[in-house]
Amino acid sequence: MSITSMWIRYAFGKSDKARDAGLTTPEDIVRFDNIRYGKHKKWQVLDVYRPKTQNEGDIASLPKLPVIISVHGGGWVYGTKEVYQFYCMSLAQRGFAVVNYSYRLAPEHKYPSSIEDTDTVFAWVREHANEYGFDTDNIFAVGDSAGGHMLLLYTALCQSKEYTEIVGLAPSKTRKPPKAIALNCAVFQIDLSENGKAETKNLMAALLPHRGHPEETDLVNPIPYITDMYPPAFIMNAIGDQTVTIDQTKALVAHLEELRTEYVTKVYGSKEHPLGHVFHCNIRLKEAAQCNDDECAFFREHM
Repeated sequence: MSITSMWIRYAFGKSDKARDAGLTTPEDIVRFDNIRYGKHKKWQVLDVYRPKTQNEGDIASLPKLPVIISVHGGGWVYGTKEVYQFYCMSLAQRGFAVVNYSYRLAPEHKYPSSIEDTDTVFAWVREHANEYGFDTDNIFAVGDSAGGHMLLLYTALCQSKEYTEIVGLAPSKTRKPPKAIALNCAVFQIDLSENGKAETKNLMAALLPHRGHPEETDLVNPIPYITDMYPPAFIMNAIGDQTVTIDQTKALVAHLEELRTEYVTKVYGSKEHPLGHVFHCNIRLKEAAQCNDDECAFFREHM
């Protein structure tokens, strides 16, 4: 494992523990934990969070709710559903059934393992709609940082036969893109050339089968495969984010403009009050509450 991967696991883990210290499951949330969606006992597991109802103990009688699937970030090498549980439960408090899943991480599991897992989770949601009260006509998704990158890739895969073939997934008549997506401090482009950032190239070496060889650019850059059938996108950035800058969204926005595909961009924070990378996961922040309110409102507009 590279020094970059080890550092991310240590530093991100320490930061996330401090962020969520003292938080507990809200009283108005019912949760279904550690549900297997695949064969891997450690990684292919998910939780479902819902607002409590009078009949929350009777799964069969749960009212149908719109769904948010969360694709967690972590530089492709870090993260679990546990790290995102409080953020995801806060989304559920806004009237959604939220699916929070772990996926196989690099470098132990190479691309496209995480994309395959994402595809499996979306299929699982449709297959288990009656059990957990999922409204399959209204499936949305959020992804941040590397998770936003993965969500971009997966959504492109859903509406691009070419990219499906590049990834190597079998065609599916039931595979559908989310109805709308939210991309939070997301990575939009990967530069595998000599000019690319050293940290990103180290992470691509961990993720990709041929260690981020320039010929693998097609695997990790979704923009060429985004068509005019792409779902509406809420694109969020933060002033003060040193990992993914506002300028890095320009290529995606320009492409969506060219296609006349619906999107919204929103920037949070200010020079006087800068916000960090993926600040929206810190549910103690008022700016996080505003961002998450805005994104849930965006989803409701597309129900």
